Amino acid sequence: MKRNHSSFQKAGAWIKRNARPLEAALWEYKFENGSAARVMEYLSAFQNKDGGFGYGIEPDCWLPHSSPVATWAAGRVLIEIKADPNENIVKSLLDYLTSTPQIEPGMWPTVLPENNEYPHAPWWTWKEGVQENWMFNPSAELAALLIIWSNEQSRASQLGWSSLEKAVAYLMNCPEMDMHEISNFRMLHRLMKTWENHYNSRMKYTLDEVLEQIISLVEKCVDRDISNWSKEYTALPLNFIDGPDDPLCSKLGTLVEENLCFYVKQMTGDGIWDISWEWGSYPKEFAVARNYWKGILAIERYSKIKSFGWL
Repeated sequence: MKRNHSSFQKAGAWIKRNARPLEAALWEYKFENGSAARVMEYLSAFQNKDGGFGYGIEPDCWLPHSSPVATWAAGRVLIEIKADPNENIVKSLLDYLTSTPQIEPGMWPTVLPENNEYPHAPWWTWKEGVQENWMFNPSAELAALLIIWSNEQSRASQLGWSSLEKAVAYLMNCPEMDMHEISNFRMLHRLMKTWENHYNSRMKYTLDEVLEQIISLVEKCVDRDISNWSKEYTALPLNFIDGPDDPLCSKLGTLVEENLCFYVKQMTGDGIWDISWEWGSYPKEFAVARNYWKGILAIERYSKIKSFGWL
């Protein structure tokens, strides 16, 4: 079941009319031979002087000050465009991570007290002990970014490896995990793949063992009841899969194609998707965030639809 190309074209037009300039530039980069420099130009608007990111780059959290989770969101964009580690935007990001205290070894604070002073989704509310809800989300990914973007002898690299060690130890002893945190570890594995020999030489668990554990956690987490997918915010197979060569495809079988069909069926007349969550507060700001998310979802989902040859 494939949607004709007109939906894709409509989505591109919608993004250029309605999405943030950042997503418009990223759409052009991924699908229209646009430049990485243009993406970085708009991404830099979300970067603070300390090198971290804020200003609602993660649309559900409008904190303008730098935070690890906003910096993670920026990091994903930089990975997407294959940013050079020597770019100032990357080097400043690393400076922020190396100078930001961890809440415990290997773990940056996911939610900051200052979040409560600005519009935000309820899950980004700070309270005592909130880190237990997040654990190594997004610290697992941040650790990998420090490694792949820094000189091996640097302080950033050393912090990255020590943080990675803590994150992986936690992963390997975790019987089940939230889908967002699994996604962080899935990205950790992808980022470290080109470092596999070096990784295996210094870590307790091999990268193959890490992947086996991630796959096990995904199999437990994925919602196999297709009727739930349109009713609630739940873990879909394609949340964890980038393309047809992903080892998870064989594990999840026909659910992957069902997920692609679901994406096609859920498209709006503009060729995009609405989000499946609400804030329940800050209605004016949520309306803005909702629109931002539509652009983000369109890029994510069309990237996967394209990788499976469904365009």
